[in-house]
Amino acid sequence: MTILLLSMILALGVYALFSHDLLHSVIALSAVSMISALLFTILRAPDVAITEAAVGAGVSTVIFVWAIRHTRRRSKD
Repeated sequence: MTILLLSMILALGVYALFSHDLLHSVIALSAVSMISALLFTILRAPDVAITEAAVGAGVSTVIFVWAIRHTRRRSKD
């Protein structure tokens, strides 16, 4: 189970790095945080899991989406 979760974290991290759309990268990073929170729950660290879910997937995602929304695209696509 942990190998599956770690491989999902790795795959989503690579996708976030190589994605050309910033919003897709933010969603992938949010998913990484949620999977990390699940992994912390499995490892019996519920306080760390709650913090990771709240800060990593919640607050950071809102801040990143807000920042993307208030910037202009400079590429032609």
